[in-house]
Parts: sequence; C-alpha cells; structure tokens
Amino acid sequence: MTAAPPPEVLRAPLVVEFPFTRSLGPVQSAFLTGLRERVVLGVRTGDGRVMVPPVEYDPVTAEEIRELVEVAPTGTVTTWAWNGAPRPHQPLDTPFAWALVRLDGADTAILHALDAPGPEAVTTGMRVRIRWAAERTGAITDIACFEPDAEEPPGRAAAPHEGRFADPVTGIVAEARLDYTYSPGRSQTAYINALAEHRTVGERCPSCHKVYVPPRGACPTCGVATTDRVEVGPAGTVTTFCIVNIKARNLDIEVPYVYAHIALDGADLALHARIGGIPYDRVRMGLRVEPVWTEGGRHPDHYRPTGEPDADYDAYKELI
Repeated sequence: MTAAPPPEVLRAPLVVEFPFTRSLGPVQSAFLTGLRERVVLGVRTGDGRVMVPPVEYDPVTAEEIRELVEVAPTGTVTTWAWNGAPRPHQPLDTPFAWALVRLDGADTAILHALDAPGPEAVTTGMRVRIRWAAERTGAITDIACFEPDAEEPPGRAAAPHEGRFADPVTGIVAEARLDYTYSPGRSQTAYINALAEHRTVGERCPSCHKVYVPPRGACPTCGVATTDRVEVGPAGTVTTFCIVNIKARNLDIEVPYVYAHIALDGADLALHARIGGIPYDRVRMGLRVEPVWTEGGRHPDHYRPTGEPDADYDAYKELI
C-alpha cells in the first residue's frame, strides 16, 4: 500500500504596487521641467559645491537652497556595475551598466543607465553624454540613458540659471512596484483551497492548543509545527475596525467603508476583512458577523451582521 502524494502547493505571480502622487517644490520642479527641455539643472550649496540631482536643503548646514545652475549634458563615469539581465521596466531591455556619472560642472554624481556593448567597453573615468528620450514629459526618464562620448573633457563650469520654463512640472506620480512569484506554503495552500469550498480552516498548536486562522505552519508562541487542521466559523465577532475614507485605485468599493479584525468562532487569531450590509457608522466592537460569498468567488467578498446580540467584551478581549 502506497501513501497518497502530498497536495500540490500553490504558486502564483504577485504584484505589490504603491503608486502615489507628490507635489514638487521650486527646485525639483525646475529640475524635472528642465529635463523636459533638455536642460540639466543643479543647485549651488553654501560652500560652493554644485549638486546634481539638486536638493532643496544644504546637506551640511540644513539651510534652504535656491541658487540654480545649469551643467553640461556630458560627464565622467566615477563608478559602475554591469547589469547582464535587465528586469522589466528598467531603462534598457538589453544588457547595460548602472553608472554614477559626474556631469561637467557638477561636484556630485547622478545614477543612471549607460548603454555599452559589454562590460569590457566600460571603464571608470570614461567620458559619456546624455541620450535624451524621444518623448519627454518632465521626469528622470527624459534621460533615456548615457552613451559613450569620445570628446575630450570640455571643462565647462556651471552657469547661473533662473529655472523658469513655460508650463512647469508641479507634481509627479512616484511608482513603487514589486513583481514576484508567491508560494503560500503547505498550511496556507490548504487554507486557500478550503476557502474555495466556502470553508475556513485553521491549524491548532499541539502544545498551547491555540487555533490560528489563517494558519502559519508553526505556532508563533511555542515554535512547534501545526499540523492538526480545524474548521472554524463561519460566523465571528468584530474585535476592532477602521473606517476607510480614501478610495483605493482599482478597487470598486464606494467610500466610506469599514475594514475590521474578525475573530471567527473557534479561532484564536483575528483575520482582516471588509464589513458590509450595515451603515459604516453602525459597525462596532462585538458585532456578530458572517461571510458573504459571491458566485465563483474563492474567498468571502465581505462579512455582514448575523442579527445576533453583540458578543460580550470578555469573550474577545484577548484577541484585540
């Protein structure tokens, strides 16, 4: 008699993305607008150094800096590292070097991509120039990359610049994104598969006997493996909650709405879920709720009140 093969552990691509909009002060606005116009601006600090990219406060004295200067689109590589396998959304889709380039007239270096045929073609001290993007919008990507430049160093000094341009850039969207393949492991694979059957399954610690939902594979208190699966809920109790007033991108839920920690019956750990079926200002600690499943959904869409009397505080205070 042979043992049944272990269930397949789930794997799926996962994207974590945090784009946010930020406003620009006069220095950063001038710098990015200048890139759109093929002009590279820096700032002169109190001790006479020229910093590119520019900063708004002197790193030595912390005083505000407003003296803008223009530097050359040519410069010198101060250090570099070869990138033989570019990732999606990087400046170039062929192998390139990440390089720190000190532009002529600047005292600090700017980090960007250097387009070169191979690592043997890159050296510290080599001369390079900016390759401008064909379409420029007022972003660091207006510099498509750097490319080798055989010209001798021109010795160009920074020149004063008023930083005034037509239609200045006043804000940007800062992208923060992480793409990776996620595997939830044995315990959470069983948890996710059970949710697809409209069941909630946790795991019990063999030492302290606490039931964790979602399961973690090991007890965080005792440090021992949790293999005893326990079905909990489906109803539970709201322990704490928050009212969301800012609409999330790509989330089709009207604000305000409520997210809560819910201690399912039989569980010793509260899980996170949205509350629906009740006005947001009537959600409260101790509210008894149950899951609402959508057709074909692999997890509860939200939790709604069961109509039962509120749970006594002493029944859930240890789970807050």
